[in-house]
Amino acid sequence: MTVKIGVQLQPQHAPDYQLIRDAVLRSEDAGVDIVFNWDHFYPLYGDLDGAHFECWTMLGAWAEQTSNVEIGALVTGGGYRNPDLLADMARTVDHISGGRLILGIGAGWNEKDYDNFGYEFGTAGSRLALLKESLARIRHRLDVGNPAPTRDIPILIGGGGEKKTLKMVAEYAHIWHSFADLEALKRKSEILAEHGTTVGRDVSGITRSVSWPGADTAADFVDAGATLFTVGVNGPDYDLAELGQAIAWRDSHK
Repeated sequence: MTVKIGVQLQPQHAPDYQLIRDAVLRSEDAGVDIVFNWDHFYPLYGDLDGAHFECWTMLGAWAEQTSNVEIGALVTGGGYRNPDLLADMARTVDHISGGRLILGIGAGWNEKDYDNFGYEFGTAGSRLALLKESLARIRHRLDVGNPAPTRDIPILIGGGGEKKTLKMVAEYAHIWHSFADLEALKRKSEILAEHGTTVGRDVSGITRSVSWPGADTAADFVDAGATLFTVGVNGPDYDLAELGQAIAWRDSHK
């Protein structure tokens, strides 16, 4: 079972973009498999009005800057962009990167992003309904794009809602980021399998993704089916010490 390590370089609290650019370079040099950012318009902790940069323009820059790592958002807010436009942005970044983009998406949750940028926050139910509609439109737009994507762009869905989100994972996702602890991952994986039966898809090939739990318990998550671990790193310093530990653990378990 191949285990991959990702890093989420949180694009907050770094007033100089070169700090982020340098962190991407250091992450790739360290041997990480995937470099993620996130799709928010304001910091999520610390100074909530502090320095911050936008997700998808950054991914275009990363596509040119990097050579080997996959890149993506963990995750894009489903309500922040027209889904056909989002798919075309993804197709373009896929080509710029030479086929290294992961299209991460979720229902969205940070009300400040919605309110200050003029999006309707709605309810959890309405945001999930919009995500379901968006996923269908994204799939269609990727199918008809010219030129076609360089590969079947992996769709990562973030979320753990057992009735709606996991059903969308079963239908659309290549990667599922569960935001779950060990016991929840086990339980939700069983529910995902049930949804797979409902939609007629074998979900055993969907990559289970979780936040890095530390070297002491990572093997337990692998036993539960997780094969992608992501270390979150905040600006402005982007200290990669924990990422180095995760990469060392990966390399010792090959």
